[in-house]
Amino acid sequence: MEIVISNRMSRTLYEQISTQVKAQIMSGELKAGEPIPFICSLAKSLQIRVLTVQKAYDLLQADGFIEATDGKGRFVSAQNQDFYRGRNSRKNRRAFQ
Repeated sequence: MEIVISNRMSRTLYEQISTQVKAQIMSGELKAGEPIPFICSLAKSLQIRVLTVQKAYDLLQADGFIEATDGKGRFVSAQNQDFYRGRNSRKNRRAFQ
């Protein structure tokens, strides 16, 4: 999972992370059941505070894009898989019209 953030953007860092993860899920790059990086690992690799990543993950979880499993980490949610598929197929239909 690749995330690129910038302090120069008008969006907050946690919004940038959340938006990019959502885009990767909706594009199929991240699949249902796939683990996402641990909060500390992602914070370290992006050189940002743990609380920033926590806030991004909280948003993703509230929106149903990821789910947390105690002691195992966070994973792409299978709950909205039909929504992602439907959204992607609508995009594909528009591209061919």
